[in-house]
Amino acid sequence: MLKPREIITPRPSMSLTVPEGMSPVEFFNSPANLKNLAEENGLFRSPEDLLMYRKLIGHSTEFDTSIILDTSRRILDPLGRPVRRDQMTRQQKKVWSKMTTILIEYMLEKYPDPEKDLILCGEASLDSTWPLNKPGVPSIRMIHNHFMVFPMDDLMMAKEADPNNPNLTDSGHNTLFLRHLSDVYHEFLEVLDLQLLRFLPSEECALKLTGYPQGLPSWELVDGVEKLQDKYFWYEYEQILRGFLDFYRTFFSLVATGDERIPANAYFPDQVDDVLLGSNRFLRVARDLREQVIQDPQFANEIRWRPAYKQILYRDDRGRLIVTISQNSVGNAITELLGIVVNRVEDNEIYAEREPALVGRLLEARQRLIDANLGEPISAPCWPAGKYVPCR
Repeated sequence: MLKPREIITPRPSMSLTVPEGMSPVEFFNSPANLKNLAEENGLFRSPEDLLMYRKLIGHSTEFDTSIILDTSRRILDPLGRPVRRDQMTRQQKKVWSKMTTILIEYMLEKYPDPEKDLILCGEASLDSTWPLNKPGVPSIRMIHNHFMVFPMDDLMMAKEADPNNPNLTDSGHNTLFLRHLSDVYHEFLEVLDLQLLRFLPSEECALKLTGYPQGLPSWELVDGVEKLQDKYFWYEYEQILRGFLDFYRTFFSLVATGDERIPANAYFPDQVDDVLLGSNRFLRVARDLREQVIQDPQFANEIRWRPAYKQILYRDDRGRLIVTISQNSVGNAITELLGIVVNRVEDNEIYAEREPALVGRLLEARQRLIDANLGEPISAPCWPAGKYVPCR
């Protein structure tokens, strides 16, 4: 029977001290923490301030790294930083796509067998309307891309996760989209004029082990990895995001105001009018949610009024590259779109055993960015001269 899995991932103890009177989330969003992140775990930085770093408290000890648009030195207000790809400059998006392509290609070459390893790349917006002290809030409010690999043997040995885990259900919001709005959500996104991405029924690309992603609109990258180099692929990848943004804005604007209107600057206004505002189901679900928000203060506090998304590119069991997109709600992580709950447990001894190989793979991947002349390597305590040395 298909079941989500809960994997235990060792992590080292935190070396940072959170100042008295600050919550961890408040401190993690400070420029001081971002400076520390780059100095202690930074791997590579581009002139556009795209920072590749080691996820010290990450999801996997096989391969785990992120690229973040680190604007903390230029924009001190955490709520004023870019949190979505559509807020980046053209040059930033161009380099972002190149760096992403290079890291995905590295993972595919290093882990060529889909039966042995799960590969995924997840892009997330970290929405600026979430209260800073909300439990589960992402620790850094800037757009990031997360690259990770899970050995399939580890996932198969992992215990079954509770399918009602709030992280797997988007704190109830996943249920809202999938159970109540699935048909109109799919209909709205099916009309995107995509050439390199082919729409797939979600059950066709669900992982055999977990059965996830569940019900989300999904697309196969036709011709696979070779098309990652095609700049039109990244245009289509962004079209999916634009369609999602229109859907999200239309729905939550209707919840917030009760008014049936096309959002300002909608990418697909005719589609919004015909498919969304023309759907009695869409209107009824929004009005029911509006009433729940009015009546239930705890539920109201869970709503993310501004667009927040997780868009992932992963390799399925058949070796195909699949794109899917979901809203980003309280607490849920990139991996949970694929039915994987990560329980990160402090264990310095086990992490120390795995760290040399992990860092070695990160440095291999970094070398490809250096070779592409996209920026400069960063010297950190655990890799002062481009080679791993114990630093704890």
